Amino acid sequence: MTTEPRPIALPVTAVTCLEDRAHVERTADLDLAAGVQRLRLGPIGALAVDRTLHAELTSDRPATVLGTRIVRTWTPRGPVPSPGDDSPLRLRLHALDRERDAVERERDRLLARLDLLGRLAADLLREIREGVGSGESEGERWGRELDRVDAERDTYAERLRAVGVRLTSLETEYDTTLRAMAEAEEELAELVAHVELTVEAAEAGPARLRLGHLTPCALWRPAYRAVLDGGSLTLETEAVVWQRTGEDWSDVRLTLSTARSALGTEPPGLVEDRLTLRDRSAAERRTVDVEVREEAIGDLGPAPVLGLPGVDDGGEARVLNAPSAVSVRGDGRAHRVSLSVFTTDAGGEYACSPELSPLVTQVVRFDNRSGHALLAGPVDLVRGSGFTGRGTLDFTAPGAPAELAYGSRDDIRVVRYAEESHDTTGLTQRTVVTHTVRLHLSRFSAPGEEGERVVALRERIPVSEVSAVEVRLREESCSPAPASVDAEGVVRWDVPLPPGGRRTVTLVYEVSAAAKVVGL
Repeated sequence: MTTEPRPIALPVTAVTCLEDRAHVERTADLDLAAGVQRLRLGPIGALAVDRTLHAELTSDRPATVLGTRIVRTWTPRGPVPSPGDDSPLRLRLHALDRERDAVERERDRLLARLDLLGRLAADLLREIREGVGSGESEGERWGRELDRVDAERDTYAERLRAVGVRLTSLETEYDTTLRAMAEAEEELAELVAHVELTVEAAEAGPARLRLGHLTPCALWRPAYRAVLDGGSLTLETEAVVWQRTGEDWSDVRLTLSTARSALGTEPPGLVEDRLTLRDRSAAERRTVDVEVREEAIGDLGPAPVLGLPGVDDGGEARVLNAPSAVSVRGDGRAHRVSLSVFTTDAGGEYACSPELSPLVTQVVRFDNRSGHALLAGPVDLVRGSGFTGRGTLDFTAPGAPAELAYGSRDDIRVVRYAEESHDTTGLTQRTVVTHTVRLHLSRFSAPGEEGERVVALRERIPVSEVSAVEVRLREESCSPAPASVDAEGVVRWDVPLPPGGRRTVTLVYEVSAAAKVVGL
C-alpha cells in the first residue's frame, strides 16, 4: 500500500448550520494510482466529530473507500509570534526578549572597548616608565595621551552604566510580563487534525472526493429589518451566524436548518397518575369558593428561556438557503447573512390597553410574502425618521398575517380611572359589584396638523367559569357603546381623535354572585 506523504487540501465547500452545531461538506479532486493507497488530506478543524465522518468517491473508473479516520497531532507553536493570532502579552514578551538581546550585545561591546582602553593605558604607563629610565622627556605628549585615554574610559564607562540600568529595567519588565502571561494564559501547542483516507482503485485516474462531518461551536439565529415607508413595509430576512470551529468558511454554500439532530427519538416514559374521589363536607356543600386569577391570552408555543433563545420553527423542521456564496470567519463573532427581502402593503392601527400601559402604540399588520416561514426573532424597526428601536416577530407561516409594534406615540395621552361599588339585593341576597372605568384621551397636535387619528382602545372584563357568578356588561351605561366584545372578555372601541381633540370613554360592568359564594 502506497502512502502519500504530502497532505492534500480539503477546503470547505458547503455548510448546513443547525441550531447548535453544523454539518460541514468538503470536496477535493484526487489523482488516484492503481491499487490500494492511503491519502492524507487537510488540515481540517480539530473539533470534527469522528463518528459522523463520511466519504464518497465519484470516478469514471472503479474506486472504493476502504476506510477514513481523523488523526490529530499537537504542533508546537512557532518561536516567532503572529500579530493576528497571539495575545498582546506574548507579543510584548517577544519584543522585550529581542530588545534584551540587543542591549546585552551593546554591553559586551562596551566591556570589550573598556578592556582595550585599559590595556592601552597600561602600555602608555609602561612607555613613560621606560622613557624616564632611559633619560627621555616627552611630558607634553605623555600628558596628552593620558588625558585622551582617561576621557574615553570615562565616556564608555558612563555608557556602560546606562546600558546596565536599561538591562536591569528590561529584566524586571520581562519577569513581570512572564508572570502575567503565566497567570492569564496557558501556552498550549496547537491541535492540528488531518483525514487519513484509504482508497482502492482498479486503474489510475482522477476522482472527486466528497467528505462530510458534524462539528460543534457553530449556530445561527434569525433576525429581521423592517422599513416602514407610508403604506408599504419592506422586510429583510437575515441569519446571524456564529462559528468558532477552528477554521474559516470561505465562499461556501450556506444552508440554515432548524432540525434538532441532538434530540432523542424515543417518546418519554409514562408515569402513574392516580385520581381519587371523596365526598364533600357539609361546609363545602353550603359554600362555593371562588377566586379571581389572571391568565395570559396566547397560543401554544415554546416555553421562554433565559439567555439566547432557541429557534421557533412552529414544530416543523425548516430549511433556508443563502442566495449566494458567503464567508464566515471562525472568530466567534456575529456575521449577518442576507436571505430574502420583500415589500408589501401594510395596514395598521394605533392601539392602547390602558390597564397595562397608558402608551398608544403604532401596530403595523402585513402578510408574509417572503415565500418561506418567518421564524421568531428580533426586528430592527426603521421608518421615516430612521432607526426607531427593536421589536420581536413571532413565527409566521408563508402567506399568513403578521404584526409589528413600531413604538409609542408621544402626541396621544390616555388617563385611566377605575372605581367600584358594592350592593346586595333583598330577596336573593346576591352580591352585586359594579365596576366603572373612565378613559380620557387627549391629542396634542402641532400647528397646521390635519386629519383624524383612530385609536383602538381595549379594556377587559372578567369571564366567569362557574354558574354561581355572573358577569354582565351594562351597554346602556357605556359611553360610547363598545365596537366588539370577544369571548375572552376584551372590549374594544375605535375612537377618532381630531387634532387637539379630547374624548372620554366609559365602561360599566357588574359582577353578581350568589350568597353562598365566598372569595370575591
